[in-house]
Amino acid sequence: MARVEDSIEVSVPVGTAYDQWTQFEEFPNFMEGVKRVEQLDNRRLRWTSEVAGREKQWEAEIKEQVPDRKIIWSSVDGDENAGIVEFEMLAPDRTRVNLQMSYDPDGFVESAGDALGFVKRRVHGDLERFRDFIEERGVETGAYRGMLRNEKAPTGHTQGRP
Repeated sequence: MARVEDSIEVSVPVGTAYDQWTQFEEFPNFMEGVKRVEQLDNRRLRWTSEVAGREKQWEAEIKEQVPDRKIIWSSVDGDENAGIVEFEMLAPDRTRVNLQMSYDPDGFVESAGDALGFVKRRVHGDLERFRDFIEERGVETGAYRGMLRNEKAPTGHTQGRP
């Protein structure tokens, strides 16, 4: 599995950054190569993307979601990928968005692109476009404020606590 980590600071409150990130169907507006994201229910998303010139589709599941803190996901079919996006309040009107993602490059072209840093550059560009998108608007396009607990966490686990 390959891995990429990046972060960006955005000039909006943590709640605004988080709320916008929960609007998954808006991702094609700032994520390069993402053609469509369909939210099937509170936990499941169907993605359509172009990777190395090929269209790919997969379904992902949100494993845990804590408002203004984090969203954890992993694929449930298609190419393997998983990650976490975390939101850190730096000031009342400034937020750091931290993204960690692991993925399995498919075939020679994707593996070569990964080795050359294409994925890292794409992720960084996506974060910059997210920043520009939310800062230009100043407000989120919608919000999902529900907490989704990790159903596989041991009983009594204190996840999601600040």
